[in-house]
Amino acid sequence: MSIEATQNAQSSLTHSSSITFPVLSMSCAACQHHVEAALINASGVQSARVDLMGHRATVLFDSALTTPQNLIDAIRASGYDAVLPRTNQGEERADSASRATEKQANIRTKVAISAGFLAMIFSMPLGSEMGALDQQLMRILPALYRIPQYPLRWSLLLITLAGALWAGRGIYLAALRALRHGATNMNTLVALGTSVALCYSAYATIFPAPGRAVYFDAVLLILGFMLAGKSLEARAKRRAMAALDALSHVRPNTARRISGEAKTTEIIPLEKIIVGDSILILPGERFPVDGLIIEGRTTVDESMLTGESIPLERTIGSHVLAGSLNYDGAVLCRAESLGEATVLARIEQLVQEAQSSRTPLEGLADRASAIFVPVVLCIAATTFLIWFLAAHSFPLALANSVAVLVIACPCAMGLAVPAALTVAVGRGAQLGLLYKGGEALERLTTLEVLLMDKTGTLTIGRPVLTQTHCFNAVTEDKILRIAAAAEERSNHPLAHAIVDAAKARSIEWAPAESVQILPGRGLSARVEGMDCLLGNEELLKESGFKLNSTEITNLPAVESGVTRLWVALDQTIVGCFDAKDQLRPGAVAAVQSLEKLGLKLRILTGDSANAAAPIAHEVGIQAVEAGLDPLGKLSRIRSLQAEGLHVGMVGDGINDAAALAQADAGIALGSGADLAQEAGEVLLLRSDPALIPASIELARATLRIMRENLLWAALYNILGIPLAAGALYPSYHILLSPWIASAAMAFSSISVLANSLRLRKWSPAKNS
Repeated sequence: MSIEATQNAQSSLTHSSSITFPVLSMSCAACQHHVEAALINASGVQSARVDLMGHRATVLFDSALTTPQNLIDAIRASGYDAVLPRTNQGEERADSASRATEKQANIRTKVAISAGFLAMIFSMPLGSEMGALDQQLMRILPALYRIPQYPLRWSLLLITLAGALWAGRGIYLAALRALRHGATNMNTLVALGTSVALCYSAYATIFPAPGRAVYFDAVLLILGFMLAGKSLEARAKRRAMAALDALSHVRPNTARRISGEAKTTEIIPLEKIIVGDSILILPGERFPVDGLIIEGRTTVDESMLTGESIPLERTIGSHVLAGSLNYDGAVLCRAESLGEATVLARIEQLVQEAQSSRTPLEGLADRASAIFVPVVLCIAATTFLIWFLAAHSFPLALANSVAVLVIACPCAMGLAVPAALTVAVGRGAQLGLLYKGGEALERLTTLEVLLMDKTGTLTIGRPVLTQTHCFNAVTEDKILRIAAAAEERSNHPLAHAIVDAAKARSIEWAPAESVQILPGRGLSARVEGMDCLLGNEELLKESGFKLNSTEITNLPAVESGVTRLWVALDQTIVGCFDAKDQLRPGAVAAVQSLEKLGLKLRILTGDSANAAAPIAHEVGIQAVEAGLDPLGKLSRIRSLQAEGLHVGMVGDGINDAAALAQADAGIALGSGADLAQEAGEVLLLRSDPALIPASIELARATLRIMRENLLWAALYNILGIPLAAGALYPSYHILLSPWIASAAMAFSSISVLANSLRLRKWSPAKNS
């Protein structure tokens, strides 16, 4: 690469920006492709992804070459519309406007369908050739034949013309916009079909002759069912996006700031809060920012963020998350992270990115959708020619070709994969699982081997005291008090275990003096006027202690995985602590669930074999590889992949980042503050081993729904289009009325969305 090219590439990376904004007027997968193509072909755009479910576009662009407004202009030039991202208040106004538009669309739908059925009844005496069902209805209602036909035709024409222009205005305008830009979409099919039917019906009305049928009812019913389908589809999409919407609405818009020496309280917009502000949160309110409690005690519900259903106790020094619910205590917090820097905002961003991502399975649907409308137009034209030449009936040829146009449904194909993905990602977020995209979700379904880190994954990741041994008539409380005072300021995991044990027993202590850390061995300190030594056996031997007293020799042997810490006061050994890393609750059940899923499990750990073996035995995993550093884990994953196996890795999202990235699918235990930086295809928002099998089960259930949707969409069009074209007529004399074809089209999209919405109620215990 030349120096100039390298500099240009570096400059492009330097100026890269990303933006997500709403896209309007999209109705089907073909629209999605046109908008995406318009963005990709725009100057300065590096990549673009258009989400049909969420009606939004995410664009990575060079800010030195283009601007967000230029991107909006590119979409408008392609025949669609878009707006720049709005504030929360703007979003609320947009939602209100959307609801009003939907309400108006519902009125248009009801009027069009009602008028269509009335037109069907009154069209029966006019000789409309729409199948055997209509002929039977005509025999049931003979009074209709006594109505004068000429004024009836003109009345129906005027009613249909007015109804079509009023109810179908949006459809016709969208089709015209697409035509003006040389594109086609679902609106093209419906607009063409109803326009042809309306024009021929007008011709038959103005120049009546025997055999010239009218299709007023078909025009109105096609438009009515099209609008009904869109309305139900919009409602189903809203339900599919409910998880993301819930996340975006849990953060309050105002905060109660405490300021000044007088501690005055003022309620101000959240945008005016700055880091370091003191904020009062009353019982029943949600925390507006990520913060640190500096006064008060309460219990907090974080279920919206982590899926943890049990309220958690929070006191002075505890961190709280924006969007979590304060239950029963007024607390004062110091603001630490605001707006887009909060954990809530990062979770929301990851969910939105995942819902907007593509899956490999979606590629098939995309290729089919791209050519769908042109192919259907060709089939409709062929249907007209065959029927006109074979039956010598223009009305019959017209009715069948219109039926082909309106029964075809590119939406079902386009929604098959993203609808299931959107619901699954949202459901995962509710359970405490963050999938990083559709490809990540698909990868999880292919795993054959799952490698698991021990420390922090299967175990809690920090030792806890399992037993305290006391000598020379010293009590357990005294040993804990002395040890806690000496270890209080140490960051060693064993120090935390001792301090936690003392606090659990409500033991209080005076600060230690002259604390000296002895790396790798322990520490020395002056506590309560006594010289204190805490450490391992090596430290005691170095200090001249002999471990041969009767009390010491009668101690039980140190078990595998247990660390023993000795305590000496004024040259006398007074006791020791046994500490051990504990299994996480639910680890055994999680391993059993993973084995039921058909996965081969192995533990990879940097700990010694003696420390790893008891944990492996407890959880029931036979294969253990110990003493591995990060490069060793990486090498082991690569060797398994070289054998042709699909390998997954479960570990810490930061310490095991290289192994998680190398694995075919990585499952990381999220740390909250570094969600966006952590490696892995899935982030677990709480340290619950049960989420590991749940992430794989949900992924498999989602892939199953995707395949069902694709199969239904394909079968619907493969069977429906020939049926509408009259394939059954030679053998069974069955023809499909255009309005029935339209109703079937609406049902197709709704059925795909309804099938996807089953995932909203998915749970590990109910994984059907």
